[in-house]
Amino acid sequence: MATETKANTAAAALRAKSAQELKDELVELRKEEFNLRMQRGTGQLSNTARFKQIRREVARIKTILNEQALSAKASA
Repeated sequence: MATETKANTAAAALRAKSAQELKDELVELRKEEFNLRMQRGTGQLSNTARFKQIRREVARIKTILNEQALSAKASA
């Protein structure tokens, strides 16, 4: 139950951002994901759960970007 609330507040915070801010955040998450992969490859990774968190955040951002694009297309 607590995770649903946390996810909803995260999505609400992302919806308040502009498309460019979301794209910038997406780039940062991809960089972090790459760094984690490199750490895993060298055996230095300490927080393996971060992969799942990043994947979900990326999915949230992509979903919101698609929603914004569809709403802009529908109103045009």
